Amino acid sequence: MRLFAALIGAAMLVVPAAAVAHRGHASLTVMEIDAATGAVKISHRMAAHDVEPALSVIAPDEQQSLDDPAAVRALEAYAGRAFQVWDADGHRVTLTHRDTILAGDSVELVYTAQLPTPAKSVSVDSNLFEDAHDDQENQVNVRRGKVTKTAVFRLGDGAQKISFD
Repeated sequence: MRLFAALIGAAMLVVPAAAVAHRGHASLTVMEIDAATGAVKISHRMAAHDVEPALSVIAPDEQQSLDDPAAVRALEAYAGRAFQVWDADGHRVTLTHRDTILAGDSVELVYTAQLPTPAKSVSVDSNLFEDAHDDQENQVNVRRGKVTKTAVFRLGDGAQKISFD
């Protein structure tokens, strides 16, 4: 009987841990800069279970589902506004949506841009889902050549300058 009670007690400790396992909301952005041409590829990766609740803020008139093409279009436009890039001279860089990949719980939004050459620095600001999740954390890895630099954004953070030598 004691063994049974101990097993029940242990199970009760595990259940709350599982329930709080996914407490934060996060995205990963990989920004690749071609040093020779200034061409930029930006890939935002996030979990569908974080995106779908945010659709109520991003696209309030659409279904809160990635199965809704109108909601996905609103998400694509939103990400193009919420993630911003400036060149070394402080000019905002235009991002062009290229692809959306929905696979299971994975969402990937791909954009392209063009920087003046040589692209030795950029400023980035990632406000993805900050208006939907107050605990949102966005990691941005900026890669130029063989060098990768990382910036982390949380609610209220401003743009960060990334420089390459």
